[in-house]
Formats: sequence, C-alpha cells, structure tokens
Amino acid sequence: MTVDGQLSGDSIEVVETCCDQAESNGKPVQLFLRDVTTIDQAGRTLLARLAARGIRLIASGVYTSYLVQTAATLNQRPGTLALARKAPL
Repeated sequence: MTVDGQLSGDSIEVVETCCDQAESNGKPVQLFLRDVTTIDQAGRTLLARLAARGIRLIASGVYTSYLVQTAATLNQRPGTLALARKAPL
C-alpha cells in the first residue's frame, strides 16, 4: 500500500483499516510512505504499531525515512524497515 500526502487525523484510521484488511489475506504487507508531508503524533504511533505487527515500512524523504527507522527500531523487528531514497540530481 502507498500513502501520499499526510498521515494524520482521519487518514490514520483509513491506513490502519487498509493494513488490517491486507493482513487478513495472510500475505506480507508493506506500507510505502511516498511524498508524505505531514505525520502527527498519532501517525508516528500508528507507524510503531504497524512495525510491531510485522508490517514492512518503506519511506522516501529524509524525515519520513527517519520516522520509519525510529518506529522499526523501537520495536526491534528485523525486516520491517526499508528506506527508499531519491537519487541526487
């Protein structure tokens, strides 16, 4: 699944519901945070919760990658972190 824009407010419930549905299929789930401009405290909490469940978090952008790394590290779950960095111009 891919998230663009923001991970805050009402979008948090939508993202979590989508992850729940994807997990119910019994296949590995990845969440790609692409061009995310806003992540509030509830969004950071969601990332930590998803990483704890074994959902692989992938991010582009320096700040978003940092948040993903922090969420995965807090839960110490190997394989839940991937960073996608844009190539320099």
